[in-house]
Amino acid sequence: MFRYLTAGESHGPQLTAIIEGMPSGLKISEETINVDLARRQCGYGRGGRMLIEKDTVQILSGVRWGESIGSPITLCVRNKDWSNWEERMSPDARHRDDKIRVTRSRPGHADLAGAMKYNHRDVRNILERSSARETAVRVAVGAVAKALLAAFDITVSGFVAELGSIRAERPELPLARLREQAAGSELFTYDAAVEPRMKALIDQAKDSGDTVGGVVEIIVTGAPVGLGSHVQWDRKLDARLAMGLMSIQAIKGVEFGLGFDAARRPGSQVHDEIYYDSIRLGQGEASGFFRKTNNAGGLEGGISNGEEIVVRAAMKPIPTLYRPLKSVDMQTKEPFEATVERSDVCAVPAAAVVAEAVVAIEIAAAFLEKFGGDSLAEIQRNYDGYREYLRAF
Repeated sequence: MFRYLTAGESHGPQLTAIIEGMPSGLKISEETINVDLARRQCGYGRGGRMLIEKDTVQILSGVRWGESIGSPITLCVRNKDWSNWEERMSPDARHRDDKIRVTRSRPGHADLAGAMKYNHRDVRNILERSSARETAVRVAVGAVAKALLAAFDITVSGFVAELGSIRAERPELPLARLREQAAGSELFTYDAAVEPRMKALIDQAKDSGDTVGGVVEIIVTGAPVGLGSHVQWDRKLDARLAMGLMSIQAIKGVEFGLGFDAARRPGSQVHDEIYYDSIRLGQGEASGFFRKTNNAGGLEGGISNGEEIVVRAAMKPIPTLYRPLKSVDMQTKEPFEATVERSDVCAVPAAAVVAEAVVAIEIAAAFLEKFGGDSLAEIQRNYDGYREYLRAF
């Protein structure tokens, strides 16, 4: 069973993740994880904290001499800003100072609902954990998951598909070329033609004290038929992917393939017809069955069908505005204009990296559920046997 937990606050000493269920024999390095951590901090429209934090990971357990050993893996991402917050975020009761309590909750954040739920009179106790800063260590977990998937030629790639009302068009190019184009884009988009307009929209929002949201698209290639299951609601792969993506801060909607557009079309324009070609088997494919379209986004009945898995997530504009919205002080009940904390104008490119990590985690979990073993070699034997079975089906 593959699972993980994260811990830590935005201005605490560090963010921590513990991964359980990773097999032995997987090559894992801090350098590889740091590549994704750096990607998360990039992107046009990011704010001041990216100038403070240069995220790097420490592997504290579960890896020896560059390979996983089968025990829980502990990852740590330290907060460099901790030195300025040691007393304000101290676990020591001697540092308590009620004069620095935050009683003004911000619209669009977890501040007020969280304070009411946990009986806090200081919103800092909520905003520190609800902050998107937590996604840094989830990206680290995702990098480990991607290393596992890469061992079986499964790739997970994140892109910016929409920014505000500007939509990118996916070029008819191999995925490797799409990844190259996105890597060279400040907005992580595969459509270079719309990037100047997207940047102009971010600049306009910044000048007016506003923020911009968008849609990220995650594409999974190489996933075999049979990940997930139809037999119980919580085993459906699309449901698990949707839950993972909705757990990302500021994500408000998820769709697969055609998504919501499927509801606007007749069935004849929605469902993917099935074909068979024995030549595909000679080209190294695991099955001769295929579809010429992928409106389902690679998932049918909660099960991967062998096509690309295509999922999109909608990110709302960041709620911390430099043109503050109205709120009410929790203590005095007086109205005020919401507090402005250091923030981004647009974090959609970063959301693409986080969504990529979350999707990789869920695909890896489903993969290990299907082909699980205690070592990479055992999983490889199970996977090879399954591919032979599919070729003969």
